[in-house]
Amino acid sequence: MFQTILGSGGAIGIPLAKELINYTDKIRLVSRNPIKVNQTDEVFPFDVNNLSQVDKAIAGSDVVYVCIGFEYNTKIWRKIWPPFMQEVINACKKHNTKLVFFDNIYMYAKSAIPYMTEDSTILPPSEKGIVRTILHEMIINEVEKNQLTALIARSADFYGPDNRNSVLNTMVVDNLLKGKKAQAFGDIHKIHTYTYTPDAAKATAILGNTGDAYNQIWHVPTTKQKITTMEWIELIAKELNKEAKYQQVPTWLIHLLGIFVPIMREFPEMLYQYEQDYIFDSSKFEKRFGILATSPVEGVRKMLGNRIY
Repeated sequence: MFQTILGSGGAIGIPLAKELINYTDKIRLVSRNPIKVNQTDEVFPFDVNNLSQVDKAIAGSDVVYVCIGFEYNTKIWRKIWPPFMQEVINACKKHNTKLVFFDNIYMYAKSAIPYMTEDSTILPPSEKGIVRTILHEMIINEVEKNQLTALIARSADFYGPDNRNSVLNTMVVDNLLKGKKAQAFGDIHKIHTYTYTPDAAKATAILGNTGDAYNQIWHVPTTKQKITTMEWIELIAKELNKEAKYQQVPTWLIHLLGIFVPIMREFPEMLYQYEQDYIFDSSKFEKRFGILATSPVEGVRKMLGNRIY
């Protein structure tokens, strides 16, 4: 069985390649500058500005995993995501390829955030959420017309050893290692569950290689412990042998920083996720496959294992 990863160099793509070798030695890695993860991997350089390459990247694949991440910018998402996904869907239909889309939770209603399931209401409260909703509907519409075999694997905010750009890494780990205060958005006393990237990758590989998992939405295994943002900071600080000093970042400061740091302009519309409990339920996957998420203590330890401190 030939399996392809679109976005093979990212936080999910790398551990996913490590998992897929358990199912096949025919893996194609597609990214801007792909690097082999397994000895038998095939590499396929891909330029997102040339969508005509999508068909060739997918050709011959039994399963394609879409784990690609575009620049965290609403205008870029609007411009690139829908046409990219349409090309992926077209290629999958043409080559009879199954589609596995690794997605996030931005399309869920604000009222769903305190307790998210696969059946949560889709009513995006942000511009980025609207884009993710469009992608969701593109896939589901084709599935419902029996034109496409696909599944959507959703994740909460994630952390892990291959993900230096996560909120926990950039705002907590990096700052504590520099002797600075950890930073946090919203209410630090609200629960915030996180997905450990190797867990997400393992689950995505299992789903992609399970026939009856298709034409459904799945939440990948995610922290079951109800840990607050403050408790995450304390957990990381303890592992680093640092004092758990922290600074809450108010909305006005994020807007101010956005004048000088473009990516900060993208955060204010997403702050609703940090102002209330954020509980991501993955019991559907756990019951079906009998696999639980890595504990936060172990996950943080492994995340920090390759950091110098």
